[in-house]
Amino acid sequence: MKIDQKYSGNVFILSSENYEASRAVIYGMPMDFTVSFRPGSRFGPARVREVSIGLEEYSPYLDRSLEDIEYFDAGDLLLPFGNAARSLDIIGEFVAGVLADGKMPVGLGGEHLVSWPIFQEVYKNYPDLAIIHFDAHADLRESYEGEPLSHSTPLRKAAGLIGGQNIYQFGIRSGSREEWQFARENINFHPFEVLEPLKKVLPELEGRPVYLTIDIDVLDPSAAPGTGTAEAGGITSKELLEAVHAIARSGVNVVGCDLVEVAPAYDPTEQTQIVAAKVIREMLLGFIK
Repeated sequence: MKIDQKYSGNVFILSSENYEASRAVIYGMPMDFTVSFRPGSRFGPARVREVSIGLEEYSPYLDRSLEDIEYFDAGDLLLPFGNAARSLDIIGEFVAGVLADGKMPVGLGGEHLVSWPIFQEVYKNYPDLAIIHFDAHADLRESYEGEPLSHSTPLRKAAGLIGGQNIYQFGIRSGSREEWQFARENINFHPFEVLEPLKKVLPELEGRPVYLTIDIDVLDPSAAPGTGTAEAGGITSKELLEAVHAIARSGVNVVGCDLVEVAPAYDPTEQTQIVAAKVIREMLLGFIK
């Protein structure tokens, strides 16, 4: 006899055990091999699941309950420690399978480099893809200290794949001079703020497939200290939730999402993990139609 896992903390709260019937698949990417400051985000996915049991199933923002939808938590991918290239291949292979089964991938990171193979696989399925990116950092470097596989490079790689005109960045408040110049010349770049510029952009994305990638450090460290490269001057958790709701209520077609860079060791209060779990709940309820 197997004990029901819905409220165990081993899976995201209320996750179904029926993969076939599920509309979305949650999966963890426990990788932090290329971080440039504080490691530990490989422990993020498990801890976000654990704190999710403190959530209500009902969202008063969206007037929907997790009981109204079906989603599957596949657990954490088995990634070879220290081997970034092979780990990215494993992530890509898994996401390809999820998409082939007609389900929405909902990723838990892990450092932000884990989003790169997801971008590639989603783009194969949606050639008119747009990426919405919330982050403190531009992630537009070609390499970091000579290493092209770095958590500071995934959006630069994405720009080379889908074209910078199809990337929309919000909340950025840190990066090299070269990154900011590249962003201003090639990306739909909205630094420092999130909600208001997002509202202006969403109408032009109506009807398009959109992938949303959220680095938890878009939040101010006062709201989310548990991250590898905290950056002062960020947004509130209220604004982040409002931004997710704005996307959910818009006419865009969200085809996947992720939330990355939660590093639990740096937040003994667990507020970072708690806000991350709530954002995941809102994305599930907002994006699964």
